[in-house]
Amino acid sequence: MSLRICILETDILRPELVDQYQSYGRMFEQLFARQPIAAEFITYNVVDGNYPADTERFDAYLVTGSKADSFGTDPWIETLRTYLLDRYQRGDKLLGICFGHQLLALLLGGKSERAHQGWGVGTHRYQVAEQPSWMSPAMDELTLLISHQDQVTSLPKDATVIASSDFCPIAAYRINDQVLCFQGHPEFIHDYSRALLDIRQQHLGEQIYKSGIDSLQHDHHGTAVAEWMMRFVAQDKAAQPA
Repeated sequence: MSLRICILETDILRPELVDQYQSYGRMFEQLFARQPIAAEFITYNVVDGNYPADTERFDAYLVTGSKADSFGTDPWIETLRTYLLDRYQRGDKLLGICFGHQLLALLLGGKSERAHQGWGVGTHRYQVAEQPSWMSPAMDELTLLISHQDQVTSLPKDATVIASSDFCPIAAYRINDQVLCFQGHPEFIHDYSRALLDIRQQHLGEQIYKSGIDSLQHDHHGTAVAEWMMRFVAQDKAAQPA
């Protein structure tokens, strides 16, 4: 069994980062290659207006992070909202990371906004609130690389918190077996996080910048989260007719 995942890419990397990291779609492909469940990925950059043809079939749709605000009114964000709501109403599985996490919460009845806590950067640790069978490997604490100043502040109906911290109380959530979202970036690697911090140093201020850089000495569970996402998508495939 091989899963087929559509990556809806919601940003274009900064020019100085493209040569080394290419795109968010490519970063996710490299991440998922490190986990054990077979899957193929096709990326569409929705900022440029690219979407799958109606005839394409996927096991899940993953919405990436973005420098844009989930509550923004850019035409491409409005188009993406309409597209995702249609996919949700069709019963498709949806995965969201950072911007995608916030956008899906907003779209499905929750709230996302600029957080009073300010910027979250570097490596961050969360308490895991529940452990369904698809959350394998199991862990009580989750560590991810982060870069965000917005947060989900109210959950959609029927959503369940999976991971939280004092800084980010709704760090991960699921809606039944259809939607799974994380505020952190499992696809990030330490060098990419460091590059973002360096670029934003003046904007962040010295204290947040230094704290973020210091936190990068800690490892993160990006590959485990990738496996969780693929297990979440695959959990009912065995029962489906071929």
